[in-house]
Amino acid sequence: MHGASREALAAARERLDALTDTPSVDAARLAEQLAAVTAFLDREVALRRVLTDPVQPGEARAELAGRLLAGQVDGPAVDLIRGMVRSRWSRSRDLVDAVEELAAVADLTAAEQTGALDGVEDELFRFGRIVQSSAGLRAALTDRAASVDAKSELLHRLLGGRAHPVTERLVVRLVARPRGRSLEGGLEAMSRLAAALRGRAVAVVTSAVPLTDGQKQRLGAALAKLYGRQMHMNLDVDPAVLGGISVRVGDEVIDGTIAERLAETSRRSVG
Repeated sequence: MHGASREALAAARERLDALTDTPSVDAARLAEQLAAVTAFLDREVALRRVLTDPVQPGEARAELAGRLLAGQVDGPAVDLIRGMVRSRWSRSRDLVDAVEELAAVADLTAAEQTGALDGVEDELFRFGRIVQSSAGLRAALTDRAASVDAKSELLHRLLGGRAHPVTERLVVRLVARPRGRSLEGGLEAMSRLAAALRGRAVAVVTSAVPLTDGQKQRLGAALAKLYGRQMHMNLDVDPAVLGGISVRVGDEVIDGTIAERLAETSRRSVG
């Protein structure tokens, strides 16, 4: 998001944080209701254009949203959406993206409140790796001809009782409503949101063999010093790297693997 939409999302995040800090607000229920609003606005293209029309006064847009959602979702969700449509958005689609992000943050906050956020982060990463390594599973979860119910049932069989309920809910939403994203991309976005809740960034670390506890501690300290913030490290083992490690933080890759050194030597020889 850019410009007005980015500012509107930042303001909405502040309001969401205030809501989820209130003991009377159930963060998981709020997440479920915001996800329902996301699906509604995603379908109703004309409506979301009206709700983000800069020609209309912000309060008029908020009143319309309130009338539409009254009785459909609880007061906290209504108040949050009313505040969002009062803001200015660069594109109507940005409003839907923002509501979807807030739904994910609310669910992750529910996990944080019970001390389960680290486990959810790890589960999201591991499931992403499982999807990457299984062409059959990926095909089943992204098949446009398959019904949402069939995909949800498959995920329930895979994750039910094995993963945290927040992990399962987030994955089901990504599969049910991909909204133009790849499943892997959506899972990575969820991991970044989870890390950001604790002021951390995500580093994907790939090594030929599992790192020892000492190696993980030293690497975590080095990355925190390099990037100026704490890191949540998602650890992956890939024998193809031969030795050394590869670290990816966002779009930046620090590749110190033997495989990459051999490839670089080969490129130089050809050159």
